[in-house]
Amino acid sequence: MTAFEKTGIRPELLTAITEMGFEEPTPIQEKTIPHLLNNQNDLIALAQTGTGKTAAFGLPLLHNVDLKSNDVQALILCPTRELCLQISRDLDAFSKYLKGSKNISVYGGADIGKQIRDLRKGGQIVVGTPGRVQDLIRRKVLNVGKIRWLVLDEADEMLTMGFKDEMDAILAETPAIKQTLLFSATMPREIAEMTRKYLHSPDEIAVGRRNAGAENVEHHYYLVSARDKYLTLKRIADNYPNCYAIVFCRTRMETRDVAEKFMADGYNADALHGDLSQAQRDHVMSKFRNKNLQMLVATDVAARGLDVNNLSHVINYSLPDDPEVYIHRSGRTGRAGKSGISVSIVHMRETGKLKKIEKLSRKKFERKQVPGGEEICKVQLMHLIDRVSQVEVDNSKIDPYLPAIMKKLEGLDSQEVLKRFVSVEFNRFLAYYKDARDLNVQAKEKRSFDKRKSVEFSRLFINAGKKQNLNASRLLGLINDNLRRKNIEIGKIDIQRKFSFFEIDSRYEEELIKSMKKSKIDGHKLEVERVANPPRSENIASNRPPKPRRKAKRNRQRR
Repeated sequence: MTAFEKTGIRPELLTAITEMGFEEPTPIQEKTIPHLLNNQNDLIALAQTGTGKTAAFGLPLLHNVDLKSNDVQALILCPTRELCLQISRDLDAFSKYLKGSKNISVYGGADIGKQIRDLRKGGQIVVGTPGRVQDLIRRKVLNVGKIRWLVLDEADEMLTMGFKDEMDAILAETPAIKQTLLFSATMPREIAEMTRKYLHSPDEIAVGRRNAGAENVEHHYYLVSARDKYLTLKRIADNYPNCYAIVFCRTRMETRDVAEKFMADGYNADALHGDLSQAQRDHVMSKFRNKNLQMLVATDVAARGLDVNNLSHVINYSLPDDPEVYIHRSGRTGRAGKSGISVSIVHMRETGKLKKIEKLSRKKFERKQVPGGEEICKVQLMHLIDRVSQVEVDNSKIDPYLPAIMKKLEGLDSQEVLKRFVSVEFNRFLAYYKDARDLNVQAKEKRSFDKRKSVEFSRLFINAGKKQNLNASRLLGLINDNLRRKNIEIGKIDIQRKFSFFEIDSRYEEELIKSMKKSKIDGHKLEVERVANPPRSENIASNRPPKPRRKAKRNRQRR
């Protein structure tokens, strides 16, 4: 008797999952399936992404539904279209031999007319995103008043994406007596509040520790200057030529900028962000799933529901503000017992954020040195040799050309021929990394406030802040782009909602103010002014933008 047979699920389900290659239940399946088959208590199940949660709730639901009825008996809510489709595909595969089984998926960005027709034909299980489910309930097409099971899959993600109102409205339409199953990777405060509101004396199953990172993922970080983040990303990509990775950025703009540079520099990459149409998004994700793309640059929101196996790396181009988001990101690699690496590119002002993530995830991050040119060239050369040694040769196609090839290469011995063929592919790396500088921030380079004694700072005001998508990293980039100098001392940076303050070496004050007059950020024209009699750096809360006194006086005279 197999481990899945011991759970007691229907023979038809066993036949299907055996064909799919299921052998041993994952820890969450081993605990959840018998629980759902044997009692009606509400359940909270905590497990990381990629641990087999769909089978954990999907198999018991398919076992329990009444196949003779076409009424909706189970509703599964999930955060994204992609996850909705993935769950539906899995349920269809599990129920392959269940006569009369019908699973319906409903989600935004697709023809609602077809979804309405599918619902009117009837089905036992509906999988949907909160927005589309609420819409169909409001149209009185989807009736959830008789459901016996409600599944909230990736509940923490649904709250993060702002679906609380939709979820409240949907749950209000469901019957009071039902079994509610909440699956989540983390247990933030909002989830705890939801369980108190909508679940009744729930049992709890946890696989691994709460809010802890996956056990088989290594966590590395590189400490660099903010201006060197993109160069560091390129070196990581060159140092791991076989990597299959998602590169996470904080904003759509950063995602777009990094992806455009990356592709222009010849890397096999593309972007996934909220500005893409659904057709463009589907095209990019299809290429990535099929490994026609090696690296996907994405925001957290855009990547939600993207289920991809065998990722070798997750690369945090920018650390998230919420440590729990990092846990979600890193959980996308190291799945199904395989190992993975989560890499973070960290600048000096993010070290505190890194410590918070370490504390929450209970993982120790290992600092790695950004590889130098010589190291990368060696890796790339060995990668090239491996490709040559493993390539399949079709003699019937190559042999006719050999006489002409040999004639062109006559006079060269085998060693010289080998050198030349390698150089054709390898010379660009040698040229690019010749005299490549060290990108690592050394201990002696860390800024301390003692260093201010030898530098006189000017405090400047800039008419942009968080509303204009300005952050410290982007501000440093603007300064570097406008001054076209390196190693200029920057003091404290204070980003407010519509304006910001920063300190700069006084020697470059006038040059920066003049050059920034032609700069824009997201179409917003920038203005930089010196702050007269700057307040103490510690008293940031009292800062206000400088008042244009002369202009105000002239206006009063006109009136």
